[in-house]
Amino acid sequence: MIRVLLADDHSIVRDGLRRLVEGAGDMVVVAEAGDGREAIRKAGEFLPDVAVVDISMPGPDGLEVVERIHGEHPKTAILVLTMHEEEQYVVRAISAGARGYITKRAAADQLLKAIRRVHEGGRYLSDEAVEALARRMGKGPADRTPLDALSTREIQVLRSLALGKSNREIGESYGISTKTIDTYRFRLLKKLGLRNNAELTRFAIQNRIVEP
Repeated sequence: MIRVLLADDHSIVRDGLRRLVEGAGDMVVVAEAGDGREAIRKAGEFLPDVAVVDISMPGPDGLEVVERIHGEHPKTAILVLTMHEEEQYVVRAISAGARGYITKRAAADQLLKAIRRVHEGGRYLSDEAVEALARRMGKGPADRTPLDALSTREIQVLRSLALGKSNREIGESYGISTKTIDTYRFRLLKKLGLRNNAELTRFAIQNRIVEP
């Protein structure tokens, strides 16, 4: 049996995923998590064969969760299941250690196949993820966007600020000081040519870092 961890902040989504996974016959859900911190803890507690991780979760987000689980439990294959189809998320998730990336709209058709593939040591990308990677690889210097200049941590801080989180909350999520968050905020404003948090939030919405 393939032992699976489901990490998504929506209980209804997890319920649907659990029914799909456990109806396959060769898989079992050994743990569920509703936020990033719980996902990291349960990955260490249950040592699943495959962790199915959403990107948009409270606490450490999915990119941080992927990086932590991959670093601490390399035998656990990680499959990202998310609504985000943007290339920056696909590239950053794969770079962080994910072996697969599929969108939620493809879950009903592709989730079980993807879990089996990454569990066997392969990779699985949905059509949307393949297209995103192709767009990224086809970009020349003139095609780069401001997002391409941001590090993964800067993207995470940008997203958190746009969601209205305080420096203290962001620092607690990622284990860094409020002073460091201030430094990241300054870098974001400088790199993006923006003036304040309101403009950062508008930029994040326009570039689908967060949903309006």
